[in-house]
Amino acid sequence: MIKIFVTLFVLTVLVPGVVAQTTQNPCESESSKEFDFWLGNWDLEWKSAGGTVQKGTNEITKILGGCVVRESFDGGKDMPLRGQSYSMFDSVSGKWKQTWVDNQGSYLDFTGGLEDGKMVLSRSFTNRAGKPMMQRMVFFNISKDSIEWNWENSVDGGKTWNLVWHIRYARRK
Repeated sequence: MIKIFVTLFVLTVLVPGVVAQTTQNPCESESSKEFDFWLGNWDLEWKSAGGTVQKGTNEITKILGGCVVRESFDGGKDMPLRGQSYSMFDSVSGKWKQTWVDNQGSYLDFTGGLEDGKMVLSRSFTNRAGKPMMQRMVFFNISKDSIEWNWENSVDGGKTWNLVWHIRYARRK
């Protein structure tokens, strides 16, 4: 009887504690920290189609126990675009996934990850004219206090990319 009690005690009390200590939280993996360079408050600058300099802001935080990177974009006084994205590293697929929503009615979903020191997230879709298209975001020239970001599209399956929008990020002091 004592042997049964000791066995039950070990199985119900000690073993779960050992298993819990050896199981890593996927939100604390090195891969889940690859987007940490983006965290913070940023002042943004870009040129409009007419060539005038426009300014906005972006606030990037981690939420939900550090599992999700939340972006809050504000296009400023010159651009009415306001939006948010939610990004997380999917440990099953080994890819970053991002969902963007905004006040213009957009819903965009991206996947990707680090490629040669750049964070690249892309998506494929069919445009309103019924033609296949691709879009991607490329974060590059990443440093502690600045980032460059390109919004690009492709109509040839990603063989060539066209620059649509370039933003310079400067960390707010």
